[in-house]
Amino acid sequence: MASPSLETPIGDGKRKRVVVAMSGGVDSSVVAGLLARSGHDVIGITLQLYDHGEVTGRKGACCAGQDVQDARRVAQKLDIPHYVLDYEKRFSDAVMKSFAESYVAGETPIPCVTCNQTIKFHDLLGTARELGADLLATGHYVQRGEGRDGPALFRASDSERDQSYFLFATTREQLSHLWFPLGGMLKSEVRDLAHELGLLVADKSDSQDICFVQKGRYSDVIERLKPGALQAGDIVHVDGRRLGRHEGIINYTIGQRRGLKIASAEPLYVLSLDAKRNEVVVGPRAFLHTRTLVLRNVNWLGDGALEEAVAGGGIEVYARIRSSQAPQPATVSTGLDGAVTVALRDGEHGAAAGQACVFYADGGTEARVLGGGWIAQAVKADSMNCLESPA
Repeated sequence: MASPSLETPIGDGKRKRVVVAMSGGVDSSVVAGLLARSGHDVIGITLQLYDHGEVTGRKGACCAGQDVQDARRVAQKLDIPHYVLDYEKRFSDAVMKSFAESYVAGETPIPCVTCNQTIKFHDLLGTARELGADLLATGHYVQRGEGRDGPALFRASDSERDQSYFLFATTREQLSHLWFPLGGMLKSEVRDLAHELGLLVADKSDSQDICFVQKGRYSDVIERLKPGALQAGDIVHVDGRRLGRHEGIINYTIGQRRGLKIASAEPLYVLSLDAKRNEVVVGPRAFLHTRTLVLRNVNWLGDGALEEAVAGGGIEVYARIRSSQAPQPATVSTGLDGAVTVALRDGEHGAAAGQACVFYADGGTEARVLGGGWIAQAVKADSMNCLESPA
C-alpha cells in the first residue's frame, strides 16, 4: 500500500493545528486518524446541515443523523476533541434555497459545488481560523500543489474518485489554508487504513446523490422551499407544435427522454426548460448538441490573470461539464463584453444552464485544474436543418 504524503504539498514537518471536517464517512475519518497519528493537533468538526437528524439511518446520507454520531465515535476512538456545529440555517440559505431557485429557473444546479464554495471553504474555514488552526483538512480526493503564482489544484491520483470537478470554485487564497491528504491515494488504500486505525466506519457505504434530497424526490424539496413551484404547463415541440401538458418544469431535466408521457413517432428529448413561458421544449436528439458554452462567475486558478491567459485568441485547455466524463480539448476565450466562452472540440449533448464547466491543463489523471465557471448558456448549433419533415 502506498504511503500517504502527509507533509505534501503543504506540510513542512512541523506540528500543526488542523481542523478536520468530519462528515462521519470513511474518508474524513481516515484523514483525522492519519493526522492525529502523525502528531498534529487535530480538532474534529462535524456540521449539522439539515433535517435535525430526520434522515438518521438513511443509506447514502451525510452531515445529519447517524453520520453525526459516527463522527463523534470516531473522534472518541482517536482521542481528539470533536464539535458539532449547527449550520442548518447557513446551509438552507446558501445551498438548498439556491438549489430550488435554480431548478425553478429551468437550470440544472450542482449543490455540492455550492456547498464546498460557501459552507465548507468559506464558513467552516473561517471557523477554523477562529480556533487558531493552521489548516482545514478534508477527505476530498484532490491534490494541492504549487504553481507559479502560489497554491494550485490538481486532479486526484485515483481517477475514479477524483472530485476536482466539485472544487473548481475554490480560490487560491482558500487553497493556501486547505489540506487534502487523500489526493494521492486509492479508495481501497483508504479503507485499508481505516481498518488499520480501528475505525468503526471502515466498511461504511459512501454518500450518494444529493444529501438533503430524500428518496431522490427533488420536486418534494423544491415544492417545500418554493411553494407553488409545481405549475402545470405545455410540452412544446421545437417546431412549435404543442404536444401535451406537464405538471411542473422542475420534474424535467435537459436531455431527458423517458417519462415525457406524450405520443410521438420519433424519439423526443427535453431540449430546454422555458421558465418564463412555463414550457418544456422537446425535439430530436440533434438539438441537444452544442459546441459553445457561455459562462458566468468564472474562477481562474491558472498562472497569471485570465485576461492575460486568453490574450491572442484564447487558451487551449481540456474541459468537462460532468464529473463522470473525461475532459475533452477546448478553447477558452473572452469577448468584447468580457463574457467567457468555451469552444468544445467534440461538442456535448445535453449541456444545460446551471451546470459547471471545469478547465484542466491536460487530459491526464493528475492534471492541473485551471478553474471553471457556471454555464449561463449552452449555444445550440443551427439545427433546423436536422429536423425531419414535421408531421
